[in-house]
Amino acid sequence: MRSEMQAVVLHGREDARLEQVPVPEVGPGEVRVRIQVALTCGTDLKVYRRGYHARMIIPPAVFGHELAGIVDAVGADVSDFTPGDRVVAANSAPCGGCYFCGIDREELCEDLLFLNGAYAEYVTVPERIVRRNLLPLPDALPFEAAALTEPLACAVHGVEETGVRAGETVAVLGAGPLGLLLIRCAVLRGARVLVLGRRRARLDAALAMGAEAVFDTGGIVTDPQAWVAARTEGRGADRVIEAVGQPETWATAIGLARKGGVVNLFGGCAAGTELRLDTARIHYDALTLLGTFHHTPATVREALRLLSSGAVPPEVLVQEHAPLAELPERLAELAKGGGPLKLAVHP
Repeated sequence: MRSEMQAVVLHGREDARLEQVPVPEVGPGEVRVRIQVALTCGTDLKVYRRGYHARMIIPPAVFGHELAGIVDAVGADVSDFTPGDRVVAANSAPCGGCYFCGIDREELCEDLLFLNGAYAEYVTVPERIVRRNLLPLPDALPFEAAALTEPLACAVHGVEETGVRAGETVAVLGAGPLGLLLIRCAVLRGARVLVLGRRRARLDAALAMGAEAVFDTGGIVTDPQAWVAARTEGRGADRVIEAVGQPETWATAIGLARKGGVVNLFGGCAAGTELRLDTARIHYDALTLLGTFHHTPATVREALRLLSSGAVPPEVLVQEHAPLAELPERLAELAKGGGPLKLAVHP
């Protein structure tokens, strides 16, 4: 076994470098995975721009968290996996013992353990994630599709918490990767989905995911509320999901809901930002506002089931491929708003 491997290491703000680093060791209960595909992600781009993530990564460190690969080695006490197994690892696992785990809110675990290190040839999966969120892959599922399990699990969680039901009208703001996965999950529940977003290519992707109609918020004439009202007999959407993560878009999302509607403020805004609310509308129109964070072991498994069944088309999202050596250059491109929805990185 080699002692070193290639990896992309984050050193600070927009400073990612291809380096030779030690191959990670394998301890008791752990599994080392030889990565076959790692996908770029909006969270990773935020980390790249900021140079750190308070909960997940302190530089210098290998980063990236959407991955699928082949088991390379297992530690003592591992009986469910053997070298050669095809697997996908979620990027976290709850502790199972804190207050929030006890009330079935595992995504809010007080000791949520995160995994980073997908932009490398190998990664060692910690014992807790091996036990809770390392899953075997069906033979027919391609690695690049399997690597979508983690973001899809977040979308599954969001649509479940929004309470989407068959026959309802759901408005989704944002047609980025997670917006597209939310669209697909809502469509699979039998909802009629209206999408508001920017860039023609992304709106076309929303249609490919099953959206009924799309609205370009960057157009010359921009009145999202009138557009949704015209398609809902003047009422507004039954349920609204915001997948942009900007206070002004949160405000727009609230304006699109009908009386008694549900608004999921799914997109995470920057720390310290605030939102002014029309208290009369929220009270007298009986709106429900909620937020969804992350995923759970149950939604991770449901996401893998959906991908394995072919219900979610990976090719709509995974649009380009690149070797690991090109990733620093490609991250700089993606951080400026260019490039594909998702880039499949092959170590």
